[in-house]
Amino acid sequence: MPDPSATGADTVQPLGMPAKDFTSHQLREARAQAVSLASKNERLVAALGTARERITELGQQLDAVTRPPVTLGLLTGLPSTRDPGDSGQAGDGTSQEREVAVSLSGRQMLLHVHPGVDDADLQVGRLVAVNDQMLVVATLPEPQTGEAVTLEETLDDARVLVTTGGGSTRILTLSSSLRRVAETGEGLKPGDTLAADLRADIATALIERTSVEQLVVAETPDVSWADIGGLGPQIEQIRDALELPFTHPDLFQAYGLRAPKGLLLYGPPGCGKTLIAKAVATSLAGSGSGSVTRSRSAAFLNIKGPELLSKFVGETERQIRAIFDQARKAAAEDRPVVIFFDEMEALFRTRGTGVSSDVETMIVPQVLAEIDGVESLRNVVIIGASNREDMIDPAILRSGRLDLKIRINRPDASGAEEILARHLTADLPLAPAELAAHGGDRGATAAFLRRVVVEALYVRNETTAVLEITEARAAANATVRRTLHLADLVSGAMLAAIVSRAKTASIKDELAGGEGGLSADRLRSAVETEARQNEEITGATTPEGWARLIGARTSEIRSVRRLGKEESA
Repeated sequence: MPDPSATGADTVQPLGMPAKDFTSHQLREARAQAVSLASKNERLVAALGTARERITELGQQLDAVTRPPVTLGLLTGLPSTRDPGDSGQAGDGTSQEREVAVSLSGRQMLLHVHPGVDDADLQVGRLVAVNDQMLVVATLPEPQTGEAVTLEETLDDARVLVTTGGGSTRILTLSSSLRRVAETGEGLKPGDTLAADLRADIATALIERTSVEQLVVAETPDVSWADIGGLGPQIEQIRDALELPFTHPDLFQAYGLRAPKGLLLYGPPGCGKTLIAKAVATSLAGSGSGSVTRSRSAAFLNIKGPELLSKFVGETERQIRAIFDQARKAAAEDRPVVIFFDEMEALFRTRGTGVSSDVETMIVPQVLAEIDGVESLRNVVIIGASNREDMIDPAILRSGRLDLKIRINRPDASGAEEILARHLTADLPLAPAELAAHGGDRGATAAFLRRVVVEALYVRNETTAVLEITEARAAANATVRRTLHLADLVSGAMLAAIVSRAKTASIKDELAGGEGGLSADRLRSAVETEARQNEEITGATTPEGWARLIGARTSEIRSVRRLGKEESA
């Protein structure tokens, strides 16, 4: 029989065994199925994880919407039976019951503390969360808001005496954070502003306030009496009242006289009230005892009246206290201090007038207390300026407070020429034609130009008539009409503006190739332009505004008609 291997035939497969090709195919299919199942298993695990997270999220949301609300209260004290430094555990390992004093909507309550709240977080002045079971379950930081109160005195480590915005005095407990502040080098100082919960009698935070230096302009003026013209009698009266006590204190003491605390300058606007206040500061800085003159820088506190008014209760009073505190500090350095209140009627209006929601009922007593406290200080003078002195509270104007009252009137012709002498001097560029007309004498030319301005302003004819005023005269039980001319509205500010306009016109002429220089024609043109555009003439629209401009009382004015114009007020 022939050998199969010798013939090259395939090896015969044993009976009962699958072919090799079939086994390999099944193995491949099994592996493919295993990979597919593994992929499906991974996707299923991911889906289960996402579902678990979603279920957890929904559970949290359900807990949130079903969770009972908590009430916020202020922690006011730790009972003395429990040392705040305890760990909260008894010696035998059992939990102690802890209680704290909490103010809830103004009600003082003694509440238990949840075991999960750490003792270190329980500090006086902190907010605490109280659940519906009246259990303290969490703590929050101290509130930074509340009513602003002013620290007057520190009584001990935990209590302070404060003044509220309404002027009442309260004793408050310091929060734990404020006690730590009080223990530092800076500490708490009288005059500091604290945020407080007055229902809980707790001061919770120290508030950094705007510096009073932003409310006043503390400057060293360089205005002398020689810079002011047309007010000779008024200046002499002021110097007698304010300078003599500084230059001759022994004589004043021998006669039993004291230096006045202050003075009121009243009259129409633009007539030199602010200049006088600055000259007072400069004069006091150079004054001294006897023949010895001291060179000291003067502090001139120019109060920005409108910015001092605040809609917040107690804020204006705080700022007034801060202003006088700043004056006291400067006076303690042996410096003359002038506190200048411009537009005084805006701040210290007569009480009970019903204006500005009667805010003057709180501001006026505060400034009266400060003025009365100035008597113990040296070198402090209070000067008030007003266009409507009849609206200032009489208590401020009585003797012993603003002792001296001086009316600053509009300048007459000679006074106007004195004022112009400060602005139109011989060393300015003068027109060649004007110099030639006066033989090259610069002094005579400047004097002539000043007279030109005065004549143009003070002539009384139809062209210079400005206003027709109808006034009620109670004595005669009748009305009186009078005409105001441009001369009746002249002020130092207007004279300075006229010269400035003429100077500008001269500069423009030089730039255009002309000869330039101040001339009579340019000054007359400046007078005409200023008379037409002056804000004092065109600005008033109410009886109060006209009274401020004219210097009359509002009750006397019935009507005002601008001459040459159809409108009336």
